[in-house]
Amino acid sequence: MIDRSVPRRVLPAPESRGVATRPAALPVRPRTGRLLVLATVFVCAACGLVYELELLALGSYLIGDSVTQASIVLSVMVFAMGVGSLLAKRLRRRPAFGFGAIEAALALIGGLSAMALYASFAWLGESRPALVAFSFAIGVLIGAEIPLLMVLIQRIRRQDAGGAVADLFAADYVGALVGGLAFPFLLLPLLGQLTGALLTGTVNTLAGGGLVLWLFRQDLSRRSRWLLIGVNVTVVAVLASATVLADDFERVARRAVYGGEVRVAVQTGVQELVLTGPGTGSPRSLDLYLDGRLRVSGYDEYRYHEALVHPAMTGPHSRVLVLGGGDGLAAREVLRYPDVASVTVVELDPGVVRLARTDPMLSRLNAGAYADPRLGVVTQDAFRWLRGPGTRDRFDVIVSDLPDPGITPSTKLYSQEFYGLAARALRPGGRIAVHAGPLAGRPRTYWTVETTLRAAGLRTAPYSAGGRLTGFAAGPDRTLGGAGPPQDWGFVLAARAAVPELRVDRDTPRLRSLSTRALQDATRDAERTRLDGLPPSTLPHPRYS
Repeated sequence: MIDRSVPRRVLPAPESRGVATRPAALPVRPRTGRLLVLATVFVCAACGLVYELELLALGSYLIGDSVTQASIVLSVMVFAMGVGSLLAKRLRRRPAFGFGAIEAALALIGGLSAMALYASFAWLGESRPALVAFSFAIGVLIGAEIPLLMVLIQRIRRQDAGGAVADLFAADYVGALVGGLAFPFLLLPLLGQLTGALLTGTVNTLAGGGLVLWLFRQDLSRRSRWLLIGVNVTVVAVLASATVLADDFERVARRAVYGGEVRVAVQTGVQELVLTGPGTGSPRSLDLYLDGRLRVSGYDEYRYHEALVHPAMTGPHSRVLVLGGGDGLAAREVLRYPDVASVTVVELDPGVVRLARTDPMLSRLNAGAYADPRLGVVTQDAFRWLRGPGTRDRFDVIVSDLPDPGITPSTKLYSQEFYGLAARALRPGGRIAVHAGPLAGRPRTYWTVETTLRAAGLRTAPYSAGGRLTGFAAGPDRTLGGAGPPQDWGFVLAARAAVPELRVDRDTPRLRSLSTRALQDATRDAERTRLDGLPPSTLPHPRYS
């Protein structure tokens, strides 16, 4: 039996607990107001994901190792979102002003993040601290959005908390989907990373500021209203000015990164291509960068390409497959053999092929390889192309001129599954030459490649070739910056039936840096560094770092 003499505990009204829940005085009907709030959530979520993807893309591009950079950005940002949610509790008394201020700050920081990261890399030589700082700041601001929006949407029309949260998160997730698709398919190819981020910040400002200053203007004091107007106008002016100056900024930053002779800079759908060096004169002064990594130096690229191609050409070589090598330099060496009937180049990025065909200096360096009728080009992922039904037993020689195995997107192209497909494409007695990364600089990576080739059923012969690239860390896949001592390029020659012999035939075209004795010495030197017991790299368990 209930003792009715004990009075019930009366909870204070929400307003007395400091949360603004009184009905808002809106210029539109409540239903329309809710739709406008949800539309703003949609736009802000799309912008937030674009900021996140910008950080991921730039982190991978400037620092390398996309898995590590993705882990840093995502973990820091998710942690910061939790911090932002807690900090938003202090703004619940003034949710409209708090949300407007947060969106203005998010638009400014997110819009300028790409430019700031690139500047940090160009002039300070280090961008990871900036990457962490921007990830944290953007995460805090994104995390503070939903709690304040929850208060605002409840002020329009009270409903159960579960229903309000469901509506907000539905709009948030759909907006994230649109932002995630817009970044790679629209913003990046059409505007680039810097201008794309600046435009996103402008949209973010207009959406967040417009919602507060129009729909919830009655919730703002006169001072708060003018303060938000001034802040939003300032943010838009800063972003617009940065957009106008973006091209000049890119040119100055590129000169700081690449030197004063940047001649071509193109953002393809796959990567950024940069050519440095004069447009006339000797091709030895040319440098080709792919996503910030020096892929070709005209100074001594012949050492790399002669060592990669010619040991594999000792034997039948009527039909040759070049995987990667869109610059045409490996194909140049193959086409020096008059008895080669056909060369197939499988290159992912058509922009590299187009540059190799049309740039006067690069086409001089590759000796006009793409004008040779024996050469055909396939613009497709090498792994996918090798899985096709028409590749079995087709080629006498396969030359794997692919990016370094330590670069995460290339890992599958150095896997046991990939080499199994390549072995299937060989004719009986055929050979595969693989660029396996620097032997002295990263011996574990090199010997993992060799182990993986053996795991795919191939017999291997390891060797290396020396090369010096003044002013840069050596190797065809150097990250920008940092001069280093002379280093080596590591290769593996492989065949299905027996261990291939490393030699140069008498009828080999005249070479500048290669001989049978040099190859034999390189093999002995390589064997001294052998690391036994390494597991092969597979698709589900990559072993490269």
